[in-house]
Amino acid sequence: MINGAKESGVPGSTEKSEDSGSDDGEIGASDSDEEHDSRTNVESITSRSTFSSHLEYKLSQGEVDNLFKRKWNYKWEVPALRAPNCKWRGTGDCFLKDIDMNEMCGLKPRLYKHWVDVYQGSGGTDFQSSEQRFFFSICNSYRDVLHHNKKPFYLKGQEDSSILDAYVLHTLNHVLRTRDLISKNDAKVADAQGQGSILNGDGFLDHGFTRPKVLILLPLASIAFWVVKRLIQLTPSKHKVNIEHMDRFTEEFGSGGVESEEEDEDVENSKRKKSSKPSDFQSLFGGNNNDHFMIGIKYMGRKIKLYADFYSSDIIVASPLGLITKIGAAEVEKEKDIDYLSSIEVLIIDHADVILMQNWSHVNTVVEQLNRLPVKQHGTDIMRIRPWYLDGQAQFYRQTIILGSHLNPDVNSLFNRHCLNYEGKVKLVCLYKGVLPKVLIPVRQIYERFEADSIADVDDARFQYFCKKVFPKIKDSIQGGIMLCISSYFEFVRLRNFLKSQEASFCLLGEYTKQSDISRGRVWFFQGQRKIMLYTERAHFYHRYKIRAIQKLIIYSLPERKEFYPEIVNMLEGSQNMSCTVLFSRFDQFRLERIVGSASAKRMITSEKGVFVFC
Repeated sequence: MINGAKESGVPGSTEKSEDSGSDDGEIGASDSDEEHDSRTNVESITSRSTFSSHLEYKLSQGEVDNLFKRKWNYKWEVPALRAPNCKWRGTGDCFLKDIDMNEMCGLKPRLYKHWVDVYQGSGGTDFQSSEQRFFFSICNSYRDVLHHNKKPFYLKGQEDSSILDAYVLHTLNHVLRTRDLISKNDAKVADAQGQGSILNGDGFLDHGFTRPKVLILLPLASIAFWVVKRLIQLTPSKHKVNIEHMDRFTEEFGSGGVESEEEDEDVENSKRKKSSKPSDFQSLFGGNNNDHFMIGIKYMGRKIKLYADFYSSDIIVASPLGLITKIGAAEVEKEKDIDYLSSIEVLIIDHADVILMQNWSHVNTVVEQLNRLPVKQHGTDIMRIRPWYLDGQAQFYRQTIILGSHLNPDVNSLFNRHCLNYEGKVKLVCLYKGVLPKVLIPVRQIYERFEADSIADVDDARFQYFCKKVFPKIKDSIQGGIMLCISSYFEFVRLRNFLKSQEASFCLLGEYTKQSDISRGRVWFFQGQRKIMLYTERAHFYHRYKIRAIQKLIIYSLPERKEFYPEIVNMLEGSQNMSCTVLFSRFDQFRLERIVGSASAKRMITSEKGVFVFC
């Protein structure tokens, strides 16, 4: 419900700005879908959209104070669609139970019809109960969303395309409604000025500080190529009569990139037959692996402009590293700025699990830079800026949607501490079956729990447990073939220094290890010239090595990605005296439950026993 507010005089202005819809053939009032599409339900057209109700709400000081407390009370649960082990949990009132799936829920009519046509054209049936229709309803609530069990395309997850379509439609709806609103108000202001009158009312406060309203963070250029192409495909034909710089975009982003068209499947399949890497590795890294990119997209009435100047763009698609570079340049050079991040109203972080393997701290830095007061005016009509921008409250109106295949403390922290949307939060909660059945060899997997007082102490506690309980057993062993698997680079460096201090026989295989050293180390390890190998999860993620001659596997810290656990354990195949030891604490619950299952993880964390065996 929108708080009542007194109308205040707002002088009209015809001055063009980055947010003005009157230039470059922008969407005008006469282009409004509501005025021309007679095939849609009249009640749906006239009903108040969530776009309007979200942006027009006026926060009280008490509500702002409560948001700063960062205390989220999840009150309701709704079963996830086609996922019996998952539930959606949310704060505030449960909106999902009241959704009429037969209505458009504020989606622009032409956009809605085009969505249905595309869905049915691809062979989809029962659109109203489809997964993408359901997830669109969640996005369209304008709440912050955390979906951490998405089946990614590289693991043959059809869900990925459904989720993609839903958030792309939400993005398009937000952008096109923004342009429509500004264009209509521009026309009314011009008419009023022509008659010598002044328009009053909050309805004419429709600007942000700058034009960009949506930021999509993606890990790789190949994925960005896929997302932008889908953005174009789901744009109604009326708005894409001309697409500027498409050839350049295809050349720079689509070189061997991730494709969704059927004609590329034969090429993909032939590549997989020639490679010894797993199919998911080839799907993810078989295209353009550039992780340093940034592109602006502008909607201009009947055309789409790619590579638009960031200040004149509606949507910015970027990698975290690409944005970090811009942020760093703005800090060094005074003439540069990143004010185009000041008015982001929808932030989408897709494939967060892949970004975690890059550098999640970049994401934290980017989010901290969003919705700050700009350092320059950039031609914006100040008299048309929404009040909550001027009051420094934009962060409370920004919707953040985080999508990935698994949850991680860093992602969880970002969602809880930096996503302060006044609408509330919705997140997925799942029970896991685990991946132990995918271990195909008869090896005893011994899980040893160590105690830690807090999450701040867990790294030191793990290291001390290894030094006192595990290393003495292997230090004087004449048997080689000992692999130490480590999740983070920090742990890798710490163990490397420790082994050096103990004058141990070891070799390194980390994400920053030179290729020549990796090749030499693998030979030494296979021939027994080095007893211990340090192997990191990120090295496995980027290279998917198959290490031979492993006799004893010690998983110092569980991998983030559950599919890596059976892959690494199965490397013991062919060993004579194989063994597997896993270290964990109660603070490893997210990783543990994905590997051994939620029920077993709960028992292992709460049990008085500290050692558990799986065969």
